[in-house]
Amino acid sequence: MDISIIIVTYNTLTHQGDLFRQCLRAITLGAADATFEIIVSDNGSTDSTVNMVRQEFPTVKIVENGSNLGFGRANNSGAKEATGDYLLFLNPDNIVAANSLKYLRDWMRTRVDVGIVGPKMVDQYGNLNREAAPRRFPALVDQIAILLKLAHAFPKLLNSYLYADRDFNQSGEVDSVRGAFIFMRRELYTKMGFAFDPRYFLWFEDVDTCRECWRHGYKVMYLTDVICIDHVSQTFKKIGNVWKQKKFTESMVTYFRKWHSLPTWLTIFILRPLAIALVIFHESITKILNRKI
Repeated sequence: MDISIIIVTYNTLTHQGDLFRQCLRAITLGAADATFEIIVSDNGSTDSTVNMVRQEFPTVKIVENGSNLGFGRANNSGAKEATGDYLLFLNPDNIVAANSLKYLRDWMRTRVDVGIVGPKMVDQYGNLNREAAPRRFPALVDQIAILLKLAHAFPKLLNSYLYADRDFNQSGEVDSVRGAFIFMRRELYTKMGFAFDPRYFLWFEDVDTCRECWRHGYKVMYLTDVICIDHVSQTFKKIGNVWKQKKFTESMVTYFRKWHSLPTWLTIFILRPLAIALVIFHESITKILNRKI
């Protein structure tokens, strides 16, 4: 088997509807003559997601996790069933381009020094999707700016983190690619012992995996010869901001505890409650203003 495509779902039919069907159909064209399997790792969907896959895509393997394990652990659950030489971790709202997966297979065969590849992510109009572009590894200054919402007033604080100095029309090495589309060499998966560190429920697990890739002696590459349409987390746009902030900052603390010094980690840990309070305050003010309107 050349490629195993792992897709995590959670009430995906309700949240993303036909986008998910388009995602599954596009894979066949993307693979071309490469052999592939699709594994859906479902996090306890209560809608018709699993039934739809069974009825409309009977060749797809389904792993039923029974509950919401989060993004990383669900991908790990799916990866355990994978038999491919390469693993593609793909979001259910992403549409791969024709021949793109075959191209990645062939390209990776010539670059044994590369462990992970991410494509150029575009919106439905073909424009670069900056929300899904590569990023540098998080540093204390830029993450404080995010926690305390300083970046809204001083956006240049995130220039380094967001690769503002980079031409995203050029391929090359990057610190990390986004978790919506991660094409991974099996040898790297075997060496790490997981696809994503299971300590993360959501967010930062992709950055962590790319850092593990570099630590194990492989490169992370951004490849503009391959494009993918990314609709950017349609499911999470419908989830409350306070919940998202709690999970996001929880993962940030986990990341800094794993990769940074004790003083740096403690700084993030101490600022986390303030960051959550700022979101709660903003939500409260917004509700009050909406009532007055």
